Amino acid sequence: MRRSDCPISNVLDHVGDRWSLLVIRDIALYGKRSFTELLDSAEHVATNVLTDRLRRLEQTGLLTRTRDSGDARKNIYRLTQRGRDLLPILIEMILWSARHDPQTNAPPELVRRAQTDRNALIADLQARIDAVDGR
Repeated sequence: MRRSDCPISNVLDHVGDRWSLLVIRDIALYGKRSFTELLDSAEHVATNVLTDRLRRLEQTGLLTRTRDSGDARKNIYRLTQRGRDLLPILIEMILWSARHDPQTNAPPELVRRAQTDRNALIADLQARIDAVDGR
């Protein structure tokens, strides 16, 4: 359900809950692809919450789900182009946290690259996602 035509509200309609951006982060930055890998995040998401978020992200066109070719019991989650287009937002959130939270565990090399050549960092992340996805 759309709250308004505001662009910020639109983004929040897609990823404005506690877990969605963390799922996207885990896929984009850490290469996680399966439910089990995503469940093993530092934030300890509950299985029912992860199931719900994966379903929502798939419904909004941010993720795709396919069967693992090596294990038909396992689903593989991948970012769509629409989901990958959130990478700059994730990078800005990391930079904001690095500036304003001295206890953040933002990887120093990632922060440095984001500060000095943000576009190259995003291109490298996109290439890494392509490599993991076999594109």
